[in-house]
Amino acid sequence: MTLFNKFMATTSGLVLLASAAAAEISGGAVKIGLLTDMSGTYSDVAGSGTVTAAEMAIEEFGGTVAGAPIELLTADHQNKADIAANKAREWGDTEGVDAFAELVTTSVALAVFEVAKQQNKIALVSGAASSPLTNDACIPTGLHWTYNTRALAVGTGSAIVKEGGDSWFFLTADYAFGEALQRDVTAVVEAEGGQVLGAAKHPFPATDFSSFILQAQASGAKIIGLANAGGDTINAIKAANEFGVIAAGQKVAGLLVFLSDIHALGLDTAQGLLMTVSFYWDLNDETRAWSQKFFEKTGRMPTGVQAGTYSAVRHYLKAIEATGSDDTDTVLAKMREMPVNDMFAQNGVLRTDGRMVHDMYLAEVKKPEESSAPWDYLKIVRTIPGEEAFGPLSESTCPTK
Repeated sequence: MTLFNKFMATTSGLVLLASAAAAEISGGAVKIGLLTDMSGTYSDVAGSGTVTAAEMAIEEFGGTVAGAPIELLTADHQNKADIAANKAREWGDTEGVDAFAELVTTSVALAVFEVAKQQNKIALVSGAASSPLTNDACIPTGLHWTYNTRALAVGTGSAIVKEGGDSWFFLTADYAFGEALQRDVTAVVEAEGGQVLGAAKHPFPATDFSSFILQAQASGAKIIGLANAGGDTINAIKAANEFGVIAAGQKVAGLLVFLSDIHALGLDTAQGLLMTVSFYWDLNDETRAWSQKFFEKTGRMPTGVQAGTYSAVRHYLKAIEATGSDDTDTVLAKMREMPVNDMFAQNGVLRTDGRMVHDMYLAEVKKPEESSAPWDYLKIVRTIPGEEAFGPLSESTCPTK
């Protein structure tokens, strides 16, 4: 055999190997459909930043995995379940999307879960928070990555009661997430010996919190618990300040607060606020290095939802790389087999109920004089071990666990 023939044989062999690898990828490409809130209440928390985070995960693989290109499709679900479900169904039916990602807003996640279940697609949830997603509302292919209402209750709720905040009044976003957060925090407050004096449900989203703040003020509760997030939390805290609630002695507990919220409020307003976070950019060298790359692309430090989106997409792609396939059952098995190790989680465990178990952090917002640089907003009070935050698998009511 001539040298040329040997070269051609080798080249042909490599092409055949590449073709065989790509043959295990449906449609010849790995497609991820990312649904998020691009312009509404949760756009700073998630939004375009989650798109950037997913792109960063894809870039780590050089844009290909298992010999096939990786494609990211994105859409604005406008915090509407019907829009999200219709887009997910369209992507699955006509675009060959393999997995759905992000899904901020619980109603959106629940709607996309139904589509993912029907189409046997993986749903990588980062933004939605309700604990039912890995309990009664779980699906075999649904993965809940970043946080949930139980972890927020265990962190912030428990810490505040132990500090003497033993009477609560809730301002609750009137949809599944707000209800789940109020329910989970109530359970923790009562278990710690506290009591809930009442609650007021507000529309989602809301801009005028005056009547709700007045109800909370009249209750005499030591703690006004904000069972909401994003723009609703920011507006409620601003209203509490305007009505002199904090100056009069009541405290406001933001139960799902993000770095972007503190940035919007400013340290003068937010100082002293306790919050439970899944991620903070200044935790360690690895979080700082990744967050700096994110900052260079966006001009902002990442929220936990954005960091969690990166982690979920990266782990999904790692499983495809390891198996050479994008078959849902094959990829799920490998994702559960491999620990999650990245800047977001160390030795994270993906359970059969869909919960990704990892450490959470109780943080306190710094006083202005304690902050040494832009985005230097938090000090970590306590690391909450994963199983303490999310509870053991035995407590899950997921029927498919």
